[in-house]
Amino acid sequence: MANLKITLIHGVVNTTPRQRATVQTLGLHKIGQSVVREDTPANLGLVNAVRHLVTVEEAD
Repeated sequence: MANLKITLIHGVVNTTPRQRATVQTLGLHKIGQSVVREDTPANLGLVNAVRHLVTVEEAD
């Protein structure tokens, strides 16, 4: 499977509790932090929920 590199580009201070929980579930804590996750429907749904807070790239 392909991998996704997810980077937090905006803070979560002024977001809903649900969005904060989604960012935490992805494993992101600080602005600029990146994680690599598998390209699964579950992960794509999490990314879609906070798409305005993160950037997504394909990782090798």
